[in-house]
Amino acid sequence: MTEGNFVDYIRITAHSGNGGAGSTHLRREKFVAKGGPDGGDGGRGGHIILKGNKQLWTLYHLKFKQHFKAGHGENGGRQQSTGKNGEDIVIEVPLGTVVKNIEDEKVVFEITEDNQEHILVKGGIGGRGNTHFKSATNQTPRYAQPGLKGEEKSFRLELKVLADVGLVGFPNAGKSTLLSVLTKAKPKIADYPFTTLKPNLGIVPYRDHRSFVMADIPGIIEGAAEGKGLGHYFLRHIERNSVLLYMISVDSQDIREEFKILQNELRRYNPEMMDKDFMLAITKSDLLDKELMNEMQQELPEGVDSIFISSVSQFNLDKLKDMLWEKLQ
Repeated sequence: MTEGNFVDYIRITAHSGNGGAGSTHLRREKFVAKGGPDGGDGGRGGHIILKGNKQLWTLYHLKFKQHFKAGHGENGGRQQSTGKNGEDIVIEVPLGTVVKNIEDEKVVFEITEDNQEHILVKGGIGGRGNTHFKSATNQTPRYAQPGLKGEEKSFRLELKVLADVGLVGFPNAGKSTLLSVLTKAKPKIADYPFTTLKPNLGIVPYRDHRSFVMADIPGIIEGAAEGKGLGHYFLRHIERNSVLLYMISVDSQDIREEFKILQNELRRYNPEMMDKDFMLAITKSDLLDKELMNEMQQELPEGVDSIFISSVSQFNLDKLKDMLWEKLQ
């Protein structure tokens, strides 16, 4: 999914380096008529390595460079000198990056920690020099191993946004507005569905100089778990959030039914999402007076921590932050 500078889905091709060949050199000295073998081993081919960088939030830097080729290992030399290893290529990616094989769609590994490194494609092993093949019956072997060739593989990198709180709701539930009020983020806001086409992140300041990260996930629609709309692109970002804040507009025809649909889509996509802590915010509550709020309280899902809020009038936003912080702890 790409919009502006946010890229959360990219394909790359990685080619590791070839290993250097072992040397077949025979020792030559002034007063030694027949020196023995002294050929060194070849150097290892360069690896392609992925490394986590907490300063990155997107895969945009890989948008225009998708082919990576590591250096080749140097050949072994005389006096048992080992060839230099090929230069490794280190690709930095944001935390939450999932690496999948193009061929079988299987997950190879995930990057979730800063400075975490994984070898994407290993370089070829260097060949052994002729010193390894000396024996009682073969004092001067004139052969050595060639280095192994590197590998070329293609991968798909998918980014799952890492955030403390993920905003979940139908289009136009007020997620982007809440994010813009609580943080300094400036998501696109309009009165038509699917204004948000990419996750937006913001840092919510809290008491005593503390803070937490909030993510505005693009709106879910019924059938998203089957990929309807852009369901799979949206839902994968919710997997990484610690707490889910369901958001339903106060003008909804049936709040309980909408909440049920949202939970059902998450459950069908990944049942483990039901293990996450969550709460419900009824948005645009500036349209209600206190008496109507009390009446609507009876229509809310039972056993769910709920709160009426208004991003425009900033009604109950401090209380919302308190409730979210408590759940995060």
